[in-house]
Amino acid sequence: LQFHHTLFQSPEEGWQVYTSTQGPDGKCLCTAVIPVQGTCSRDLRSRQLRQLMEKVQNISQSMEVLDLRTYRDLQYVRNTESLMKGLDSKLKVAAETQKSVNAKSFQVACVCPSRPVAFANKHRLLLANQGNEWGLQRSIRSCLQRVWYMDGYYKGRRVLEFRTLNDFITGQNFVQHLLPHPWAGTGHVVFNGSLYYNKYQSNIVVKYHFRSRSVLVQRSLNAAGYNNTFPYSWGGFSDIDFMVDENGLWAVYTTNQNAGNIVVSRMDPSTLEILRSWDTGYPKRSAGESFIICGTLYVTNSHLAGAKIYFAYYTNTSSYEYTDIPFHNQYSHISMLDYNPRERVLYTWNNGHQVIYNVTLFHVIKTSGEL
Repeated sequence: LQFHHTLFQSPEEGWQVYTSTQGPDGKCLCTAVIPVQGTCSRDLRSRQLRQLMEKVQNISQSMEVLDLRTYRDLQYVRNTESLMKGLDSKLKVAAETQKSVNAKSFQVACVCPSRPVAFANKHRLLLANQGNEWGLQRSIRSCLQRVWYMDGYYKGRRVLEFRTLNDFITGQNFVQHLLPHPWAGTGHVVFNGSLYYNKYQSNIVVKYHFRSRSVLVQRSLNAAGYNNTFPYSWGGFSDIDFMVDENGLWAVYTTNQNAGNIVVSRMDPSTLEILRSWDTGYPKRSAGESFIICGTLYVTNSHLAGAKIYFAYYTNTSSYEYTDIPFHNQYSHISMLDYNPRERVLYTWNNGHQVIYNVTLFHVIKTSGEL
């Protein structure tokens, strides 16, 4: 056998002959071909292989992150279990000795929100899946049996009031309100028959009364950023976010003086005057969304999949802590998140779906002894 090392162009797909083997009679028995130098980067199959390898690497990295998060969640559950066992033991000792437990402080903490109940407004769902990702977001507020629906995150003026949650789902039995001023963001809230919202392209707070169909009061939220100056991480003109908890009306926003950190203010619902403010020290652009329960502000670290309740600020003690509470973000894009103190649930608008989270609360009792 004779071996010949050659280099010449093959007519097919830019391949070249690298080596060839011939028999005694001169007939070719075997030919090895390789791509022309520099061709691999442009070859379709090579590009597909490279893309596949990148996907495999991404999946591998995601699995590593998931494994780490699972381990951290498991440790959190174990630590909580140990805490509860210690508390149970202390309570049993107190009951047996008939001594009262003198609590120095009571702190409301949010345990892992339960699996959400999701529903979609069938009449509107197709709109949420088309084109503009942000322009078709909505906000939903519920009080008792009524639901208020506001379409879009800026320049809207129409509010639909549904009698029940089922009416909202079916798109029936509603009353339309036309606001005198357009809104900005999705941080609106309905409280005691009035809508509190941020007036478009301003830091003005508007209180609109549904029954009289009139603005009762409007006031500038001094130095508050607006028009996407200090929004949540998803944008959407979410500079000013109104909330209601067991203590009343709150506003969450940011000012230049606070260097972009979240400010939470307790407001008088009648006059819209600020009663007191707290600088949390947490950058608002790094927050996915936030909600308040019993004067404690909880902040998620993202609006996307994998988000967690990452930060808590306690207004009663002007203190904060970093938390690690899993938050099941099923549809991967939250653009509204609020707590309803009457029903003790979280309402979210999540990528065209309206999702309700049942919230479990417990009291951490700090006594003179250590738990």
